[in-house]
Amino acid sequence: MSRLENCRVAILATDGFEKSELFEPKKSLEEAGATVKVISLKTGDIKSWSDGNWSDHIQVDEAIDKVNAEQFDALMLPGGTMNPDKLRINDKAVNFVRKFAESGKPIAAICHAPSLLISADVVRGRKLTSYPSVRVDLENAGAQWEDREVVTDKGLVTSRNPNDIPAFTKKMIEEFAEGRHEPRQQRSQQKSTEARNVQ
Repeated sequence: MSRLENCRVAILATDGFEKSELFEPKKSLEEAGATVKVISLKTGDIKSWSDGNWSDHIQVDEAIDKVNAEQFDALMLPGGTMNPDKLRINDKAVNFVRKFAESGKPIAAICHAPSLLISADVVRGRKLTSYPSVRVDLENAGAQWEDREVVTDKGLVTSRNPNDIPAFTKKMIEEFAEGRHEPRQQRSQQKSTEARNVQ
């Protein structure tokens, strides 16, 4: 049996995604047996950015207003400077990401994509990495930033840039195969209960 057989993965992206950060992880996921769907703000296709220019297009499988996190087992977020900036001002996209984190489903985000995690309010107390320009924003949002090619924290996989893609995809597949972790809300409730018991 393939490692990710029966694993349904959503890739959330829009125009301006970094070409290699979507196409290469998507290929690796499919080779591992996952069913991968590209989710975006619109139907049709979206165009990538590569080496300072618009590049290849990819077909969108579903618009964000037609799907919910319950339909998928894992989420992958490619970077690019324009892509997460457009997604993070869309309430449905932000809520889509938040639902994955709250339910404990694994999320993989690379380069500038962790900025979308900030908008979803899911980085506080988490260890992660990103493109260097996002570091201060992540730290201000309560994250612990590390300068490593891939950082994993309870199902959250992050990397810094396209050079990290081999390490990123390897760890992403491992975490997606492991599946759901303890839900974020449950951890928060448990900590609150422990704090009350101490008092």
